[in-house]
Amino acid sequence: MTSMSASPSTHPSVHPGAGEPLLSVRDLRVTFQRQGQEPFEAVQGVSFDVRPGQTVGLVGESGCGKSVTSLAIMGLLPKHGNHVSGTVDYEGTNLLTLSDQEMRDKRGKDIAMVFQDPLSSLNPVVPIGIQVTEVLERHRGLSRKAATPVARDLLDRVGIPDPDRRLKDYPHQLSGGMRQRALIAIALACKPRLLIADEPTTALDVTIQAQILALLKELVQDTGTALVMITHDLGVIAGLCDEVNVLYGGRIVERGERHELFAQPRHPYTHGLLASIPRLDAPRGQRLQPIPGSVSDNLPWTHACAFAPRCSQPIEVCTQVMPELEEQHGRALRCHNPVEGHR
Repeated sequence: MTSMSASPSTHPSVHPGAGEPLLSVRDLRVTFQRQGQEPFEAVQGVSFDVRPGQTVGLVGESGCGKSVTSLAIMGLLPKHGNHVSGTVDYEGTNLLTLSDQEMRDKRGKDIAMVFQDPLSSLNPVVPIGIQVTEVLERHRGLSRKAATPVARDLLDRVGIPDPDRRLKDYPHQLSGGMRQRALIAIALACKPRLLIADEPTTALDVTIQAQILALLKELVQDTGTALVMITHDLGVIAGLCDEVNVLYGGRIVERGERHELFAQPRHPYTHGLLASIPRLDAPRGQRLQPIPGSVSDNLPWTHACAFAPRCSQPIEVCTQVMPELEEQHGRALRCHNPVEGHR
């Protein structure tokens, strides 16, 4: 795989997490409303920052609001049947106030996204080459002839073998790993300053997962791109992210620097997620400790802790009062009875 470094003038070298936030999300709320049904608030007041060169993780089980958060930031939620509020500040501009045309100008050029399922994200009847060059034509003003060698170089940089031939291939002719790499090439075509990756390794085997994660890590280190990694896989978080946001029931329940959070998880949900992962240093024959129940087994945040029915150490107040997100010494926690001690 060749280097993905860019010229210093395009992407200055930055210390991860230094400087002002490139993206600042505040009190983001997404409510879905269907005729004849009660409104459902999928995201309930999510706030976090992402700085140049920093990788921020959003982690949690399916249904906790991770992907809806990313789609709201990108302006990709359906136009009808939902309501989005709060602020998504990108370099002083609230993305939620932009028109459709203004948001289309931002997407692909300044902000890009790598989706979870490349087979459904790529157009099945259009060759890969055209899908890469149309981004270059739209945002960089290149002609199709001028964009083709740039597209070829992009496929080569993300590790796709024989890029000249792959430019002419259709998505179904590529393996799962190459399709994901093609999506990353499309996302990187205009050198975006912010990249959102939504479960980019879910459907891939372990070897390809490692290659994709190494590619993303190299991108952040070499270009100073800010990365938001959305995943349910704590192994991905451990190897890639600087800061971790743990979501449950549409709210952030814990936030912290990666090493601190893994060494000392405070929220029972975070502790349960970590305890359910197989460990090489565990005694032979030791059983995993899954979190009981499912995401649907929760209480309304309005008057309780949503995680209380599944919690390993609930107390009476957990079912009576909503815990506030309290921040102290770079950590944030939403819990009445946090876990004590180190793992």
